[in-house]
Amino acid sequence: MPLDQADGLRRLFVHSRVCVLPVVSNPNVAFSGVMLERLCTAFAEHGRHTLVIDAAERAPAPGEMALLDLAECIEPLSAQVSYLAARGLPLRFVDSTGSTNAFLQAVIDAAPRCDVVMFHASASDICRLFSRSAEIDRVRPLLLADDRPASVTHAYAAMKLLTQRAGLVVHDLLLGAAKHSPRSERIAMQIATCADDFLGAVLRDWVQIDPACDATEAPTPELRRLVREQLRSADGDGLAAFAPHLMNTTGGARAWAHN
Repeated sequence: MPLDQADGLRRLFVHSRVCVLPVVSNPNVAFSGVMLERLCTAFAEHGRHTLVIDAAERAPAPGEMALLDLAECIEPLSAQVSYLAARGLPLRFVDSTGSTNAFLQAVIDAAPRCDVVMFHASASDICRLFSRSAEIDRVRPLLLADDRPASVTHAYAAMKLLTQRAGLVVHDLLLGAAKHSPRSERIAMQIATCADDFLGAVLRDWVQIDPACDATEAPTPELRRLVREQLRSADGDGLAAFAPHLMNTTGGARAWAHN
């Protein structure tokens, strides 16, 4: 029997060196699929096989065999990417404490060749998955937003929930906007400043993704940096990776230049 409810996640991180990336779903972002594809392309550059667990509000329902044989429901999309439709599925693994730790371990057991688990879900689902994890310091949620006010409000609300309910205080941001959008940097700075001033949280890094780009083209240097640091955090090198990239506003956030 496991020593505690976090035993599965502890074994997952310590032994398998799987990078678990929670991506906070945002129903107000029109091109979130493009952002996920760009992430997969960047991980593939490192030779990593990514399993996308799509448990977002608008994701497809899981297959009928999901509770009996998860492996049967995992769909290979390419040599480097697999996909699991999982809307509502994590709650089927909830324990008496409200934790869904067991779901992530079940997925890893069903997909042993994956190196990256991208968990695309609501902030509430991410809280249930990680709030009692002993390895929470290796997890840095990735917020999604675009340059419309509703998506920015949703991203901030998600950050507040993750910070207050799960103790996840360090975040990254993917911002979907046209290449020369005049609002992108201002939006990132607004989220970073609010995080520091009102939540005691940190927006560690942000990357702009042009929704009109080809999802398979080479990642930008900024996206490569974000993915590289996510991998370093998963390997337990999060503190060493943190200091050089602290964002530099009055609240502690730095605006990165984007091409």
